[in-house]
Amino acid sequence: MTDTSLSSSSAPRTPLTLLGTGAMGTALGRAWLSAGHPLTVWNRTPERTAALTAEGAVAAGSAAEAVAANRLVVACLLDDASVGTALDSAELAGRDLVNLTTGTPADARERAAWAEKRGARFLDGGIMAVPPMIGAPGAFVLYSGHQELFEEHRDTLAVPAGTEYVGADPGLAALHDVALLSGMYGMFAGITHAFALLRGTEVAPQGFAALLVPWLDAMAGMAHETAERLTSGDYTTGVVSNLAMQVAGSETLLRTAAEQGVSAELLTPFLHLMRDRLAAGHAEEDTTGLVDLLRTR
Repeated sequence: MTDTSLSSSSAPRTPLTLLGTGAMGTALGRAWLSAGHPLTVWNRTPERTAALTAEGAVAAGSAAEAVAANRLVVACLLDDASVGTALDSAELAGRDLVNLTTGTPADARERAAWAEKRGARFLDGGIMAVPPMIGAPGAFVLYSGHQELFEEHRDTLAVPAGTEYVGADPGLAALHDVALLSGMYGMFAGITHAFALLRGTEVAPQGFAALLVPWLDAMAGMAHETAERLTSGDYTTGVVSNLAMQVAGSETLLRTAAEQGVSAELLTPFLHLMRDRLAAGHAEEDTTGLVDLLRTR
């Protein structure tokens, strides 16, 4: 009987090249090295490769040399322009380029066309994690672009973080990335305003946080309802708290902020949108219609 666990664990690991050894790049590289993947690294500032070379990575003298070392090349650089500069003199024909550099959907599409013109397959990625999360449960990376490349290297890409392929359009990973981050920052805005209201009172921040977190967890589920309404086009059936009611209640939010000496600037943009949608005759809707309003601004 063959011990499949032993044979799989001792199978050769895919060698790869990593361009960029900043905080995120170093975290990614460390995960691959720990899993036994031969790793070639390059960074514009050579000294910043030291942490990974100390753990077994091989430092290349140039980006072109690093690209030449392996078929699978992962870029995790400052921005899209840095990717172009680093790879300008590299021979990309026959390479699989995975770009984990933060950029816009348009950046990704243009970089994909640029790479493919030079003979490389291209996959764009959006890292949904901070460096300390790499290699731990909860971290994941969104991928879009060349699906065969993704499937071929899925196991290697899954070493530092979970993988989620979102489509053949190279711009979809960046679009999902920014949409998720936008939702996050909207939540951060609400959390910031909430704590500002309590600042200087006898309410203990820790005690309030214990109430706030489960409340936000419960309210986050409305995203599923919004998705269903956007799909069906029905913004009124089953609405419990309609726009007219919410706009009327918003005055209490603003008056309380004024009483507490807190600027309402984190709330007012959303409240203004609700009022505009109400004024356009959508009193019986929930807030789903604000999605359409933003698209027509």
